[in-house]
Amino acid sequence: MNIYFKTLVLNADYKPLSYFPLSVWDWKDTIKAVFLEKVSVVSEYNEIARSPSLSIKIPSVIALKQFVVCSRKPAFTRFNVFLRDEFKCQYCSSENNLTYDHIIPKSHGGKTIWENVITACSGCNTSKGNKTLEEAKLLANKQPIEPTISFLQEKIKKYPPNYLHESWKDYLYWDSELQP
Repeated sequence: MNIYFKTLVLNADYKPLSYFPLSVWDWKDTIKAVFLEKVSVVSEYNEIARSPSLSIKIPSVIALKQFVVCSRKPAFTRFNVFLRDEFKCQYCSSENNLTYDHIIPKSHGGKTIWENVITACSGCNTSKGNKTLEEAKLLANKQPIEPTISFLQEKIKKYPPNYLHESWKDYLYWDSELQP
């Protein structure tokens, strides 16, 4: 079967396991979980997966049967830094060619932690180099903070994925005017 379907994965409370990234599984992993009785099928695509002995509709939304306690702190990732900073350079507000910058450069003892890293466009990052903000004569738009899970969950609602299947929309809470 040469198809590409993703399945939205909900926790046992019918809320997404994660918004960032969105909790989705490949259809093959989903079907395996259905057979192992680890999930309940909530919604299905019209497409059917077939084996020599069985045909099954591909699930579009599943819910775990056992509740999973999610981490209370978000992972420090490039995506989560960009999300916290709303995908904008914190020096010039550009949304193009984004990287991240150490406010106190690593060469000056700066660490790769939430409070020392901000989103920067490649132009601002290159011009700053290994200088401090004062040396580079730059100001950050916001003081970087370590975000909470709920903070990032609110931010991600402004940035829905390129594709949301109709059956997912009852379980996702994106800004309604931004939904495809």
